[in-house]
Amino acid sequence: MSANLTILVGDDSILARKQLKDVITKFTTDPTFIDASNGQEAIDKYKESHPDLVFLDIVMPIKDGISAVGEIIGADPTAKIVIVSSVGTQEQLKRAIEAGAKDFIQKPIREDQVQNVLNSQIGDRS
Repeated sequence: MSANLTILVGDDSILARKQLKDVITKFTTDPTFIDASNGQEAIDKYKESHPDLVFLDIVMPIKDGISAVGEIIGADPTAKIVIVSSVGTQEQLKRAIEAGAKDFIQKPIREDQVQNVLNSQIGDRS
């Protein structure tokens, strides 16, 4: 699969970030991860590093994932953002997609979901 990706993982749970990164590592070669523990940090780190792909939780302190999606897309309309959330209400998912998110993964995450998102958003860039 893809090699040398830079991936931003935004979630207020250290455990959730680690679990997602462990799964991503199974399907990518030598990824670089950037951690963000809230929506504002995700926005700031995106603007600094312009990662290839962003995974964001919806419910986070300071600024939620949907607001973060909107601001990141506002700064870079080509950003590839995937929402990862256990708050799978249709309304929040709809708002995230309207804000510019490209895909959605339901928590608890499954390896096949992550692999499908990586394939659809990044493809084979190695």
